Amino acid sequence: MVGSVTDAGGRENNEDSVLVQELPPVEGASGPGYLLAVADGMGGHADGEVASSLAIDMLRDLFSRDQPVDVALALKQAYRRANEAIYQQGGDEEGAGRMGTTLVSAVVRGKYVTIANVGDSRAYLMRANRITQVTQDHSMVAEQVQQGQLSEADARKSPQRNMLTQSLGSKPTLDKRMPAIYELALLPEDRLLLCTDGFYDVLTNEDYLQLMSGDDPNEAASGLTALAKERRTTDNVSAVVLAVGASMATIQRQEISRELAEARGDKGPNILIPVVVLVIVIALIALGVYFFL
Repeated sequence: MVGSVTDAGGRENNEDSVLVQELPPVEGASGPGYLLAVADGMGGHADGEVASSLAIDMLRDLFSRDQPVDVALALKQAYRRANEAIYQQGGDEEGAGRMGTTLVSAVVRGKYVTIANVGDSRAYLMRANRITQVTQDHSMVAEQVQQGQLSEADARKSPQRNMLTQSLGSKPTLDKRMPAIYELALLPEDRLLLCTDGFYDVLTNEDYLQLMSGDDPNEAASGLTALAKERRTTDNVSAVVLAVGASMATIQRQEISRELAEARGDKGPNILIPVVVLVIVIALIALGVYFFL
């Protein structure tokens, strides 16, 4: 199941774009397929909205026409085409005011996921009540943290935290190292989150864990967005949440619990069984004392 929300958050205009598209089944892949993406546009006036929409459109177009065997290669092609389209749309303007966008995307085929990223929109994986940032930000402060020049806590407060080192549309050609590609296999009860940077300054890992632990991904995405706004985020906020179903073991435990509850008529725990067990244990101890003394 997948849920998504995009909201202007702490700004007047929403320059984010999201994509949730179900993919046709592919031979050899069990379970549903999805194309998921989040883009955070930047630039003067409505340019950011144009840039993020172009990136999403190029991605959607590629996977609407066919289902490539090499997903990583297809994502690289889509990102390069998006970069060219956004750069051309931006005209002759150069420098910091030029429109551009981040783009983080995930192609889900059954339990297998291929993630691509340019910029500082992120992918997180929640597993076994722990959350891990899958992607690496392409930003000035991320490089400083990686090099040991800045702590994670200081990075959250740095005035350079929004300075990107990579984005789509800022240059005629995309850096040949981009997009960064990550591949992983999902497990039952995992949660995958794609989100823009409006959450980072106001939410903690504990917030993500608490709000994504439920079964409804739409509620999770809405909860994250509402909390970010409540804590006065200064940016747009967009989230896509994928919730993997429960394992067979969990489902069986739930079914057994329901059957037991129905058997006792939901009148509360049956204390007869533990009482009988206690009586048997006492009897065995008494017999042991009798025979060995």
